[in-house]
Amino acid sequence: MENILGNLLAFSVFAPFLTGMLLLLIPAENIKLIRSLALTVMGLMFVALSYLLYKFDFNEGGFQFIWSLNWIPSLGISLKLGLDGISLPLFLLTGIVGLTAMYISSEIHKRQKEYYILLLSLITGIAGTFCALDVFFFYFFYEMAVIPMYLLIGIWGSLPSGKHGRTKEYATMKLTLYLTAGAVLALLGLLIVYFSGAHSFDYITTFNHLKENPLPAQVQILVFGLLLFGFGFLASLWPFHTWSPIGYAAAPTAASMMHAGVLKKLGVYGLLRLGIAFAPEGAKAWAEIIVILATLNIIYAGLAALRQKDWKFVIGYSSVSHMGYIILGLATLNITGISGAVLLMFAHGVMAALTFALIGFFYHQTHNRTVTDLSGLAHKLPFIGVCMTMALMASSGLPGFANFASEIMVFIGAWQVDSIVFKVATLCAVWGIVITAAYLLWALRQSFFGPYVPKWENLHDPKGIQKWPYIALILILLTIGIYPRFFTDSIQKSVALLVPQQNQAHTSNIEYSKVLP
Repeated sequence: MENILGNLLAFSVFAPFLTGMLLLLIPAENIKLIRSLALTVMGLMFVALSYLLYKFDFNEGGFQFIWSLNWIPSLGISLKLGLDGISLPLFLLTGIVGLTAMYISSEIHKRQKEYYILLLSLITGIAGTFCALDVFFFYFFYEMAVIPMYLLIGIWGSLPSGKHGRTKEYATMKLTLYLTAGAVLALLGLLIVYFSGAHSFDYITTFNHLKENPLPAQVQILVFGLLLFGFGFLASLWPFHTWSPIGYAAAPTAASMMHAGVLKKLGVYGLLRLGIAFAPEGAKAWAEIIVILATLNIIYAGLAALRQKDWKFVIGYSSVSHMGYIILGLATLNITGISGAVLLMFAHGVMAALTFALIGFFYHQTHNRTVTDLSGLAHKLPFIGVCMTMALMASSGLPGFANFASEIMVFIGAWQVDSIVFKVATLCAVWGIVITAAYLLWALRQSFFGPYVPKWENLHDPKGIQKWPYIALILILLTIGIYPRFFTDSIQKSVALLVPQQNQAHTSNIEYSKVLP
């Protein structure tokens, strides 16, 4: 049974990419077959993920469903995959957003074969990063996830020419430069760990070695700083966030969903899985700096969102602001705060994917994303109006949605830290919710509930089965919002392995090297 579940995990990771390679053999004119294969493999991936979720032991914090293939034994490199309470919800998020994004991709009408190949490769890169248990392959999948986004935006994106040269070409080049610079910094930090630590890329081996033989404090500070800013570029850490909103705005709908929903989470996940795990003393030294930057994320990006007129820029800056809450949770270095950050990654990923899918739907009909031009949309798009209202209420932290439960955990975790900087940051973060509600309610009122504009007479809601992606994403937000313990117990058990000093009683019988079938 252990081998079967491990193979199922490997299938979930590699099936999208292998299907993309299969599409190379199919003539580009046969788009129905290409789209059917892409949707089928994503459906099978989701079924496999659902079965893994069913078989997952939520009472344990160690890695489960281990799958391994030796690659370069002399360097300690193997293709090794596994899931724990931290990676499970994010891996599931990849399948959810990937499936809905693939379904919504029917709006693409040019170079469809290449589009589906790149989107499938992107999904494998993201999924592989979340479950990689080898640092070399973590970095490999990380880079594999970033590269397709450049092409997806550059070829299928759209962004009207504006001041300062803001075109899709500008957006793709800016994204590439920022993320490449970040990747180089992260690589330097990981190489220092390799040569100073266990001389192995195996994650569990390296973690256990550094637990018994920690790096010198100054080395930890250097390593964590490199990983902080390296992964922080992808996580939109202020002030390295400027590539992100324009990247959202220029991307096609499915790419925006993947970008905001899961790709951006790779940076925070890397900082947690590698930074805090390998250099805990470095994390403590950087904690107050991180919380200041996270607060600037929340407030600055929130105020910037108030000034936007384009729907994608509004949600783009909102996403940057919400990443501040996630980074704040990590900076607490306690079980409550980090667990809240992991849950918020899942909640924000679902909410962001839903919002960009809705924007893509009405933009496809109106070819207009200006908030004030779209007045009265709810008259012709009542279903989309209801879905957008629920998505924005979730983003605003309304009780009953998953975002509320996760943000509360972050606030509690931050307030528990014995530091005036954290106390002030918590108050600022709470005030950030007010700013979030201000720009989201303004945009919602202007576009959906303002005076009806006759030029939108020909708009129509999705029909029948076309509604399922939006309904599914809303139901997930409500389900986790009503019962967050579905994830929080297992998240906390795994987080406790990274910060055991916070709760010795809870972690006394847990070993990171424990592998469960």
